[in-house]
Amino acid sequence: MSLRTRIHEMGTGASQAFNSISPAHINKVQRFDYLSSEFLRLKTRVQEVLLTEISDPEKLTHHELRERIGEIVERESERVLFEKNQVVNILVDEILGFGPIQALLDDAEISEIMINGPGAIYVERLGTLEKTNLTFRDELHLRNTLEKMLSFSGRRVDESSPMVDARLSDGSRLNAILRPLAIEGDAITIRKFSRDPLTISQMIQFNTLSADMATFLEAAVKAKLNIVVSGGTGSGKTTTLNALASFIPPSERMITIEDAAELQLQHEHKVSMEARPMNVEGRGAITIRDLVRNALRMRPDRIIVGEVRGGEALDMLQAMNTGHEGSLTTVHANSPRDALARIETMVLMAGVELPMLAVRSQVASAIDLIVQQTRLLDGSRCIVKISEVVGLESGIISLQDLFEFQQMGMDEKKKITGTFRATGIRSQHLERMRAHGVELSLAVFGVGR
Repeated sequence: MSLRTRIHEMGTGASQAFNSISPAHINKVQRFDYLSSEFLRLKTRVQEVLLTEISDPEKLTHHELRERIGEIVERESERVLFEKNQVVNILVDEILGFGPIQALLDDAEISEIMINGPGAIYVERLGTLEKTNLTFRDELHLRNTLEKMLSFSGRRVDESSPMVDARLSDGSRLNAILRPLAIEGDAITIRKFSRDPLTISQMIQFNTLSADMATFLEAAVKAKLNIVVSGGTGSGKTTTLNALASFIPPSERMITIEDAAELQLQHEHKVSMEARPMNVEGRGAITIRDLVRNALRMRPDRIIVGEVRGGEALDMLQAMNTGHEGSLTTVHANSPRDALARIETMVLMAGVELPMLAVRSQVASAIDLIVQQTRLLDGSRCIVKISEVVGLESGIISLQDLFEFQQMGMDEKKKITGTFRATGIRSQHLERMRAHGVELSLAVFGVGR
């Protein structure tokens, strides 16, 4: 969507900006009535001047556009506006940003934005859900904003295709579902990601895992173990996957495959691929499974699949079992055992007639480690288990827990307290780690302490 189009469409959205001020603006603006005819005239005049006096608005930088709007506000207002900066912010958010929710997208403390129809906007701030006092004018204003958000990724959503997964230019993940499937009105969920992905050191500081667990995971990645990060929605799987991928040596070629690109990998030699939904005619869809198959022909040293959720699990396992070691992926599951069961089910979804024993044999030989992550009751994210796949015994996949988090209770601030501990079981991959130049002390596993 061009800048000129956005300015032109201020008439459908920006005139309602007075009803969509961020909390920071509300605290500072006390003497200006955003429902007044003065503000509406000012907004309309800004729109007219931008469209008539600026020959090519596309060439303006963000700063230049802000300065230009400020000049127009100063010149066209009927009285001195002590709140000029707030008025300019509102108008710029409508043109360059996403209107009512732009302030939320800019707030580093907010990790998730949930829009339940035009009249209800919730956020997750520091792990806690709260309702904002922001609203859209009506469903048309909300739908126009949604289309603006989708323009970056080229995805579409309409009555014939009422659900969509996409990403914003800052890497945030967006999911939308339209009325009438969403009864109360179009529902949009935006998962924000830190502009600078968390490092493993920061995760240790935040008590996501212990230093010994980090040391072991680093050795596992460098030794090319196949690792599955398991957990529920919002548990931090993608963040952990980013941190694990940072241990991959820069000399290796990495292929990433995602439904909607979320990974923020700081790796020099990588190829990032994203699935594509079908077009208006119902053709042209490229699935995760198609991309996994294609990745095998791209000379990968590592294959990273953002999340396996269907038949691509079979192709992923076959890649792991045919020389593409060191692969990483995530799966939705509540425990390491559940993760294995889900992967077995997804393999069967590939439509290949395989006996369960053959499926379990593939899973047991392909997957080396399962990292189980959980979002605790206080909103914090925690790696609660690191389990190793031992093998197949009597038709059952055997697991052994190497590390675990023991929850003790809650403190006076209602924060979860607990400790990370090694179970005392040594990894069966120590020789493999030594072969890759990584020597782990047995103290990491709690042996000899």
